[in-house]
Amino acid sequence: MKEYKLFAQRVGLVGLTKFVNRFQGVILLPILTKNMSVGDYGIWAQIMVTIGLIPSLMSLGLSQSMVRFMPSVKNKVNFQDMFYSFLSVITLTGIFASLGIYLMSEQIADLLFDGDRLIVEVLALVVFFEGILKLLLNYFRATQQIKRHSMLTVAKNVLTVVIVAFFVLQGEGIFGAVKGLLITIVIMLLIALLFIIRDLGLKVPKFNDLRQHLAFGIPTESSTMSKWILNSSDRYVISGFLGTSAVGYYSPGYTLGTVLQMFVAPLNFMLPMILSKHYDGNNLEEVKRYLSYSLKYFLAIAIPAAFGLSLLSRQLLEILSTPEIAEQGYFITPFVAIGAIFFGIFSVFEKVAMLVKKTKVIGTIWVIAAALNLGLNMLLIPHIGIIAAAATTLLSFTAALGLMARYSLRYLQFDMDFAFILKSVFASVLMSGIILLWNPSGLFAVLGVIGACVVFYFVILILLKGFNKEEFKFFKECISSS
Repeated sequence: MKEYKLFAQRVGLVGLTKFVNRFQGVILLPILTKNMSVGDYGIWAQIMVTIGLIPSLMSLGLSQSMVRFMPSVKNKVNFQDMFYSFLSVITLTGIFASLGIYLMSEQIADLLFDGDRLIVEVLALVVFFEGILKLLLNYFRATQQIKRHSMLTVAKNVLTVVIVAFFVLQGEGIFGAVKGLLITIVIMLLIALLFIIRDLGLKVPKFNDLRQHLAFGIPTESSTMSKWILNSSDRYVISGFLGTSAVGYYSPGYTLGTVLQMFVAPLNFMLPMILSKHYDGNNLEEVKRYLSYSLKYFLAIAIPAAFGLSLLSRQLLEILSTPEIAEQGYFITPFVAIGAIFFGIFSVFEKVAMLVKKTKVIGTIWVIAAALNLGLNMLLIPHIGIIAAAATTLLSFTAALGLMARYSLRYLQFDMDFAFILKSVFASVLMSGIILLWNPSGLFAVLGVIGACVVFYFVILILLKGFNKEEFKFFKECISSS
């Protein structure tokens, strides 16, 4: 139980970090939408989508190599060489990526940013520094400095909200928002680099074993690209066919629905290391137990949250944005929320494929889902509008989950507790009655109904004996450590 407690504490810590990260967008939403035009908010959404892709591709998969290989390096000289080799490569690829964006700024601006070339030129700098910062933060994950990683991540998100809000409220609009984002990234990069230099010192790398690390990392880029297409490319397609204003209507509802993904993020962060240790030690019962507990932890929270977000979408968007955006985009949230549940279940099954070293299968499944999503978006968005993007996202996650579950269960089967899932859905349906009867309006009424629903849901689940004693202890550790 001691190991479960440590796992639960780390899940709680990372979960809190991801909560702050996810709510950065939610907190900024009213500041941006109430002080910008819908079109400018659409440009902001395009910027966030872009920095979700290019910095990851800049790494050439070396961030994944860092997590895989760095923990086993004991010699400090080799450790230094690995880190500074990775940093050098990403700095070089970042220069090329940023230079390419700058040189093509006019064309990119016309295609995606309503012709605002200055925004694209600043974005070139944002992409460069964000790519390096991602690597620096991944160093703390690879070296198991979970508290420092969490501290820096939370600080980055809080600072982003403060600085971006400052410039926007000063009347600088979308340019001020992008400028604030750049300042935040540079500040956090310098802080993270100071911590790492204090740990490692400085060293000119010899690039030992770099070919091996690139050979491991580069194939993972197909999964990165496919995930981005599945999660984010719809904003580009919407912008291309319907304009940035349509992106401005679509993104707030999408952001609200993806809040559920924060519940699976700590499991994605912690599970690979825990499961690998037990699987390599041939302790399959522990592997199954962690998988079962993790799936149950996620569904126990995500199922009622999906019901609640879907039913309260319009009210929440009216509070967080504008009545116009709420009216145009509230129907996006249910599709995205259900898709987020399927993504969470997929993530648990995915760990089985990783354990048996079938990462090519994971990449293939993501490619299939991404191709399905992009193809349907190109076909349907011009005719049906933004709801097509939400529906195809859900359909693509459904396909990915079906393929992943079928494949993973060939190698390792664990308790998925379908009885619990039915109990959770039943409790969520009863909980939904409170929302429908109350029909809250305004911030305090919505917060009140959310609080009542949380208490009601877990009381019903406990009365239905949804958890056994050991599971209850595990969940209690997760909650108390948060």
